[in-house]
Amino acid sequence: MSEARTTDAAHAHPTLDELRAEAMEWGRRPRRHGTWYVTEHMVRAMRAYGWTIVVGALGQPVMYLLGLAVGLAALIQAPIVDHGREVSYLVFVAPALLVTAAISVASEEMTYPVMAGFKWRRYFYGFNASPLQSPQIANGVIAGASARMLVAVGAYYLFVWAFGAVPDPATGWLSILGGLLAGLAFGIPLMAYAGSLEDDKGQFALVQRFVFMPMFLFSGTFYPLDTLPVWLQWIGWVSPLWHGAELGRVATYGAAVDPAMTAVHLAYLLALVVAGYAWGRRVFVRRLAR
Repeated sequence: MSEARTTDAAHAHPTLDELRAEAMEWGRRPRRHGTWYVTEHMVRAMRAYGWTIVVGALGQPVMYLLGLAVGLAALIQAPIVDHGREVSYLVFVAPALLVTAAISVASEEMTYPVMAGFKWRRYFYGFNASPLQSPQIANGVIAGASARMLVAVGAYYLFVWAFGAVPDPATGWLSILGGLLAGLAFGIPLMAYAGSLEDDKGQFALVQRFVFMPMFLFSGTFYPLDTLPVWLQWIGWVSPLWHGAELGRVATYGAAVDPAMTAVHLAYLLALVVAGYAWGRRVFVRRLAR
């Protein structure tokens, strides 16, 4: 009887070490799965503009493909010769449009939501006050944007396949991964830049007009890059869109790109992802430590 009373008293009045151990135990799980908690928040937050995601993911490819397949391609009767292979105009542009969709999503999800997290709604500071770590918050932003990019490029791929723009479907699905990689190569450095801004003074609009748009027009999206004057080709060389589109063309119709050049495309995109992540992680850690 007295033993039971002692046990009840111990539970009623835990020691400081027991309280500390309990608190540490409650914190272990968020620390272990913090990235996924932030990812869940970012994905749930997309419900606020979910209809624009659905319309963009389904409507944009339909509009582009109808415009190009029924409109522009009807005027361009001559096939495109790309890396020694002759393909229709729609087959040529489809991989680049898929990559453009991923980059477009990245430019949305890694700018304004990052500014909202740091300045407008400041929920990143709320995350940081919990057991979550700053790098996990950056990881969650990237993972949340990747989830939306995957939906967008997956839908795009299904549409271009339905329009007959994937002659080699056995390998064509790899263009989804290429598009996702290109989106991350553009989006992660952009996330780091967005996180370094104290105020939005129109910088994101300038990125859209003077980075995204020239990249879309001069990265071999609508014609082979080597048909441009040399003084314009550099835009494609530094653009994730061109490197991702070239990988997509190899996957969807077997463009005869030299294997060494394919490795360069992959290495360049991975380098942008790694460098952008290192920059973004540093920005998140330093800013949330203030």
